[in-house]
Amino acid sequence: MVSDSLGETAEYVAKAAVSQFNSGQTEIRRIPYVNDEEHIEQIVSEAEQYKAIIAFTLVVPALRDCIVRIAKEKNVVVIDVLGPMLEAISQRTHISPHFEPGLLHKLDEEYFRKVEAIEFAVKYDDGKDPRGIIYADVVLVGISRTSKTPLCMYLAHKRIRAANIPLVPEVAPPEELFKLPPRKIIGLTVKPDILNPIRQERLKALGLAPNADYASMERILKEIEYAESIMNKLGCPVIDVSNKAVEETASKILHIYFRGEQNAKK
Repeated sequence: MVSDSLGETAEYVAKAAVSQFNSGQTEIRRIPYVNDEEHIEQIVSEAEQYKAIIAFTLVVPALRDCIVRIAKEKNVVVIDVLGPMLEAISQRTHISPHFEPGLLHKLDEEYFRKVEAIEFAVKYDDGKDPRGIIYADVVLVGISRTSKTPLCMYLAHKRIRAANIPLVPEVAPPEELFKLPPRKIIGLTVKPDILNPIRQERLKALGLAPNADYASMERILKEIEYAESIMNKLGCPVIDVSNKAVEETASKILHIYFRGEQNAKK
């Protein structure tokens, strides 16, 4: 994987491709920050020695031409990962690319927004400081083990400031929660038979007996019933997280969030 930046893009593509083959162990080597012809010659020579395939995301035209030419001379298979996409976009838009390495990773406004969102998710995780939820883009509510924390962290990487509030029958939800517009709150629920073994495993991980009240079906049903009553009172949308990956649930949350933002602007 050869790049004039970090080379992450080529590595992701290569791993996705390799996963389609039962070809045993595959070594993927990433070579970042390649910016001169001498370095390219060394890389191609090594690839020739090991009969390796070169995938590159060089955006500087001179470097792209160089690696293709030298690879052809040495009969090394070479793949331009970004080139066809750059060419297609340029043809469609009639705009020339910047040909500047590392634009995807520049410390721009979006980067700092993501850092802020991550710090926000940590600060307001698990109802630590309910006063802060008024500053959240999204507030997740649900009983224990409905993936509230991982979802908040995932959303933070999408630059969404997410907080979460646990719903426990013995503890009243914070008053701040009922002051938020329903579109900013999303309830998370789960099927009892799915939650039961998850909680048992959680108790084992903590070194506790798996038959404790926390994992009992009676307790789970009580919590779900209580959570549903709070969500009905809030009037918020509810997502069933049963057997769903974090990415799948997060996608639903983002859809609800952006739809709510659009409706609020009308």
